[in-house]
Amino acid sequence: MKTVLAGVTALAASMALLSGCGSSSSEEPGKSGSGAGTVTLTMIVSGNKAADGQDFELDVLPKMVNEKFPNIKLEVQKLPDDQYNTSIKTKLAAGEAPDIFRVWPRMGSAASIIDLSKAGYLADLTDLPFMSNISDGARTDMSNDGKVYGITKGIDMLGTYYNKSLFEQVGITEVPQDWDAFLAACQKLLDAGVTPIVMGDKDPWWIQFGAYQLAANTVYSADKDFDLKLQSGEKKFTDETWVKALSMYKELYDKGYIAKNTLGLGGPQATQMFIDGKAAMVFDGTWDFPTLTAKGAADFERGFFPLPGNQPGQPVWQAVSTAAGWAVHAKSKHMEEVKQVLNYWFDVESDLFAEWVKLNPSISAFNGVPLNNELYKHSYELYQSSGNSTYFANQMWPNGVADTLQVKFGEVIGGRKTTPEDVASAMQAKFDELWKK
Repeated sequence: MKTVLAGVTALAASMALLSGCGSSSSEEPGKSGSGAGTVTLTMIVSGNKAADGQDFELDVLPKMVNEKFPNIKLEVQKLPDDQYNTSIKTKLAAGEAPDIFRVWPRMGSAASIIDLSKAGYLADLTDLPFMSNISDGARTDMSNDGKVYGITKGIDMLGTYYNKSLFEQVGITEVPQDWDAFLAACQKLLDAGVTPIVMGDKDPWWIQFGAYQLAANTVYSADKDFDLKLQSGEKKFTDETWVKALSMYKELYDKGYIAKNTLGLGGPQATQMFIDGKAAMVFDGTWDFPTLTAKGAADFERGFFPLPGNQPGQPVWQAVSTAAGWAVHAKSKHMEEVKQVLNYWFDVESDLFAEWVKLNPSISAFNGVPLNNELYKHSYELYQSSGNSTYFANQMWPNGVADTLQVKFGEVIGGRKTTPEDVASAMQAKFDELWKK
């Protein structure tokens, strides 16, 4: 989901961090205390270490893999999101990629399934036995030209995390069901001296968290095939619906409903404000459940609802998408051992699969696995029953269009004279430039 604008400094730092973590190799007898015949597999993923308890990828996965396969040692590194995409593309180009690494569905990132499979970097995973247990949509989103190249973490939803105590304190008795009601709730909070919403816009990908939810209710509710028509030239970002979504988002900043100076707040700072009870809401996704439900300075019950960008009397649409996941380097020197690990991990009867489901913040895309997080029950049931949803918009755009959205809307947040029409025009210009390639 998170689109990266990494600089030279970040690239240099990440390359230094990653040195020596390229393609795997068998260790020599007696080295690292592992004994003869040990195979070391490497894995690099994005994100932050779990705030509370064990991190599945860093702690649980390597331990359980080694217990199951004593001859396999799995080394895992987790990089901050603002470094990962640049780092993995550099490693792939240099032929030093890890055996397993993070990828995004469709075209949703610089490390996307479509871009990396076209470049020949990804192994074909179509015939792995557990693939038939993954939902058709999730499997398709991790495919290209009829071949499956990735395994998703699950299904992710964008939404609004909220502080139930602050809502009750100011007399908001029910979750807003439309845009007018949402604006009224924000005003009620503001009038009571409560910051309605906090965002970490210093990390520019956060701008997408609200924009895509509003676009779901203006762009894709009116035409679910908007992006296909964008690609064919029938539609443009400058059409009324995208301008409307951007204008609605601007309204939240103009009215002071989103905390001031968010361009100076990174994601961790915004999250801390929310869990400390200093803001009533934050726009984010299911993947950030561990950090947004961590213990802060205030003790309160969390809730979660889709940002209702719909008009009164119209249904709310949600931004729901196949999540990022894992792919295998096409030139891994230990493909057999990699597949052993994957077949164990994603076998629905295995102890490792059960542990993964328990710790995975994303909603499972495996058939028959029930929702294990009550926080998302309302939104998930609405998604299942209504079908009023769309993928995260950047998954159908060439990499770079979302960057333009972030940069230009950042100018709006920063108080420059940039208008929603200017943002839409810049997005269209970047799309035209990249799509021709």
